[in-house]
Amino acid sequence: MIKSVHSEPYSVFVALLVSVRKKAGIRQVELAQKLNKPQSFVSKFECGERRLDVIEFLTIMDALGEDPVTILTEASKALHISQE
Repeated sequence: MIKSVHSEPYSVFVALLVSVRKKAGIRQVELAQKLNKPQSFVSKFECGERRLDVIEFLTIMDALGEDPVTILTEASKALHISQE
């Protein structure tokens, strides 16, 4: 299992997060304000400099008004992840 921020699966996941944010019509700075974080926090996870933990992911999905399960399902389909 690859654990790098720069892995292809993580890049797919991050692209989904960016897509969700843009679809919601929210800029990085606006998301950061909702999270009580600096804009650089959003920038760093969106450009792959920083990994998100599960709590951060859930908090971000809440701030975007999105269902985290839906996003994880989309990520799973995009990555063709199956139970092994």
